[in-house]
Amino acid sequence: MDERFKEEPYPFQAHVGMTVADWGHDMCRIALPIEHHLMNRHMNVHGGVYASLLDTCMGYAGCWTGDPDRVQLCLTLSLNVQFISRPKGVLLTGVGTRTGGGRATFFAEGEVHDETGELVAKGTGVFKYRKPS
Repeated sequence: MDERFKEEPYPFQAHVGMTVADWGHDMCRIALPIEHHLMNRHMNVHGGVYASLLDTCMGYAGCWTGDPDRVQLCLTLSLNVQFISRPKGVLLTGVGTRTGGGRATFFAEGEVHDETGELVAKGTGVFKYRKPS
């Protein structure tokens, strides 16, 4: 990823441990190591972790501007998550893709895999572009 487009993680992203690994036109890939604080009562990754990872990678995918001085932000209007499997590995990767939209909103889809290739979650979302402040 071009260093000019690296951003400091926002507070929740840093707290959870997400790292933007790749970001470009209509796509974003985010890595998240599986850590103890991400587990639920059953010692499985909490479903909200997958939802957050999908929400983040899909949102970034639609906000690429190609200009590091022009930051685009968005709000999630709708998020759907399908929980497919449990990870076999120790590293989650969410890949989001912008699939369509217009001036005010965009659509995206995403998948979460672990480093073994196991598909653990999929999702779709609708996002609204925020106007610059």
